[in-house]
Amino acid sequence: MIEKTIRMNYLYDFYQALLTEKQNQYMTMYYLDDWSLGEIADHFEVSRQAVYDNIKRTEALLEEYEDKLMLLQRYEERQQLINKLKSVVQKKGSPDTMIEIIESLENLE
Repeated sequence: MIEKTIRMNYLYDFYQALLTEKQNQYMTMYYLDDWSLGEIADHFEVSRQAVYDNIKRTEALLEEYEDKLMLLQRYEERQQLINKLKSVVQKKGSPDTMIEIIESLENLE
């Protein structure tokens, strides 16, 4: 559950501009502000089921955006390469290794 929440937070960060105002409000309340489905339903005067359905559809939409645009995947790959580069630099690794990592970073763009 925590992994899903973290993933949804990242996906939301990357793709929130593509969501409707209502989708943004529900996702912010549920994932960032930690409101329950019931609290969101009371706030918007809708059923708990309506909130649940909206959040599930929005989660699916965020996953769809990620499948097509891969912003989170590329971000994670970039972070791994940056960490690898830092490690090589700290260990005074070979310049060739550093150049390979930098080229991998450039190819992610």
